[in-house]
Amino acid sequence: MTRILSFAALLTTAVCALPPRASAQVPTPPAEPSVIVTQGEGVVKRAPDQAWVSIAAQARAAKSQDAQRQSASAMSAVQAALKGLGLAADAISTTNYSLRPEMDPSCNSARVIAYVAFNQIEVRVDDLSKVSSVLDAAGGTGATSITGLRFEVKDRAGAERDALKIAVQDGLARAQAMASGAGKTLGPIVRIEEQRNMPMPTRSFNMTAMKAAADTPITAGETEIRAQVALTVAIR
Repeated sequence: MTRILSFAALLTTAVCALPPRASAQVPTPPAEPSVIVTQGEGVVKRAPDQAWVSIAAQARAAKSQDAQRQSASAMSAVQAALKGLGLAADAISTTNYSLRPEMDPSCNSARVIAYVAFNQIEVRVDDLSKVSSVLDAAGGTGATSITGLRFEVKDRAGAERDALKIAVQDGLARAQAMASGAGKTLGPIVRIEEQRNMPMPTRSFNMTAMKAAADTPITAGETEIRAQVALTVAIR
């Protein structure tokens, strides 16, 4: 018993003699760099060399097959006239087709009074001198609506890259002005983010006026390609 107590006392003495454990050191997070956040915009103007237009033929009849037949006849005439203008084989594509019943609005019963067939195509015009001819040919051969005329640049991707370069340069110039006002100098760029453009506006035409007119006047003007970026730059 005495030997056991002596061993316990010796163990206690050894434990007490151990040096105290060092307290856990919490690493200090590095200080975040001072930055400037700004935006830049770039605008490139190009003369358009391509046009797109949507053309539709709609027919209404008491029977669904009659509505389909009338719409098909009108659209066939439109496409034949467009092909006669020398458009490329892949320049015409169907974008929408529908056949729907027209219900009687005067009663609560589900009575169909007519059927409406709608056929829409999109036409690409690579020669802008033919835009007026395309519109007049469509209006004179059975189209019931012509909408969405827009002018484009074939090499839009290249123009967008040029606009992006200008946008970044504009953002850096803004950041430089902000840093100078704060008595700082610019450091490296931390982040650049592109902000996508809004869709371009389109134009529509009144079919009644077009059928009475010849050689519809069309002016392409200039196409603006815009780019915007958000820029984060470190300052010192």
